[in-house]
Amino acid sequence: MLLLVFFLLLALSVAGHIASLVLFIKKKENKYVRWFANTAIVNIALAGVITVYVIYDPAALGGINLKRIFWIVSGFITCLMIGIQAAIFRRLFVRMKDPAYYHYNYFGKKVLNDGVMSKTEVYAFFFSIPFLLLFGAFFVVRIINYFKYGSGL
Repeated sequence: MLLLVFFLLLALSVAGHIASLVLFIKKKENKYVRWFANTAIVNIALAGVITVYVIYDPAALGGINLKRIFWIVSGFITCLMIGIQAAIFRRLFVRMKDPAYYHYNYFGKKVLNDGVMSKTEVYAFFFSIPFLLLFGAFFVVRIINYFKYGSGL
C-alpha cells in the first residue's frame, strides 16, 4: 500500500513538472523555472525512495494491480485531452461569431480571418489527438472487456 502511495505521489509530481514547463513556456516567468527545478528534485527523490523500498521488499511490487493503475491513468489522460479539445472548440466557436474575426468576400460568403485560431491552439489540438486516440482506446477497451467478459479492471 505504501508503494502505491509513492507511485501516486510520483505521478502527481511528474504532472506538476510538466505543468511548470508549460507555464514557463507560456508566461516566461522565472518562478516557473524554480518550480520546474523543485519538481525535478522531488521526482528524483521519490524515484530513489521507490527503488530502495522495492529492493528491500520486492513482494510489495507484486501486490500492485498495474492493469487498474494503467486504466485509471489512461482515463485521466483521456478526460484531460477531451477537455483541452473542448476548450479549444469553445473558444473557436465564440471567435467565429465575433465580427472582428471574419469578413465577407465578393460573393457574400463569410470568410474567417487568420487570427480566429492561434498557433498555440493549433499545436495543442494536433498534439493532443494522438494521446486521445492511444489512451482513449485503451480506456474504452478495458471498460468493454470488463462489461463483456467480466475481467477485472
